[in-house]
Amino acid sequence: MREASIELRAWRQFLAVAEELHFGRAAQRLHMTQPPVTQGIAQLEKTLGVVLFDRTRRRVALTPAGEALLPEVRELLARAQALPGRARAAAAGELGRVRLAFVSTIGFERLPAWVREFRLQCPEVALELVEATGDVQLEAFARGEIDAGLMLHSPGFAPPGLERLAVTEEPLVLALPARHPLARRPKLPLAEALAEPLVIFPRRIVPSLHDAIFGLYHAAGRAPQVAQEAIQMQTIVNLVWGGLGLAWVPESVTQFRRAGVVYRAAAEFAPAARRRPLVLPACETSLVWPAAGANPALARFVQFIAANGSARQ
Repeated sequence: MREASIELRAWRQFLAVAEELHFGRAAQRLHMTQPPVTQGIAQLEKTLGVVLFDRTRRRVALTPAGEALLPEVRELLARAQALPGRARAAAAGELGRVRLAFVSTIGFERLPAWVREFRLQCPEVALELVEATGDVQLEAFARGEIDAGLMLHSPGFAPPGLERLAVTEEPLVLALPARHPLARRPKLPLAEALAEPLVIFPRRIVPSLHDAIFGLYHAAGRAPQVAQEAIQMQTIVNLVWGGLGLAWVPESVTQFRRAGVVYRAAAEFAPAARRRPLVLPACETSLVWPAAGANPALARFVQFIAANGSARQ
């Protein structure tokens, strides 16, 4: 028996003798006769090259080497005993990890509550969180670096090729400097708001939402005056504070309180050439994941979001 191939049976025999300090009682505990236990301990000592027990006709005692091994062997056998249950828990999605990317807008309110509740339900599933825009998430999916993502997009325009569960739908509102003359209005006149310089994210970040915002301007007969592009919503709001322009942001961004910035809904507006008011843009956040995913912990997380965070509740 080589060191690398010492079987758990040998460690069970060691533990029984170490706790009973009697070969006969240890054999009874193991439902064995005494000779195989005695032989097993002798073979274990030979394999290790150390004496584990001092034996006399009157007593059996652990040597210092045996004393040092005892807690380690207890832990080894406890972990071995737990392995079947942990394997079943992993297959059921109760054990494992989920690498979850998310857009900043979902992180203001919904995500912290989901993480807290999911940890209570599945304490042995590790959620590894990374903030990332939609384009970065798609690249991470392609490299196999994330299991799921919370992506922002126009309603119904989630990226193709991924499973999808809509979790929030919300209107876009306008962020503007508190000192701006329009900030005095409870609702912004859309025609006046569309005439202001615009702070917006680059199209590659959320193409469908970028197109919806530009589509609103074009439907009103306006050309967007893009004053500045920025990636993160917090940065966009800070640029609004700096007076660079107005910004269309998801309503959830109003949770980001920036002194000197106010948020206002836009009033309906129907251009002279249209009979009906323009449709104001909205946005949706979806949980997305690869269709071929085989991570049971991810399946458990998707079930949790479907029960606790779906926009269809």
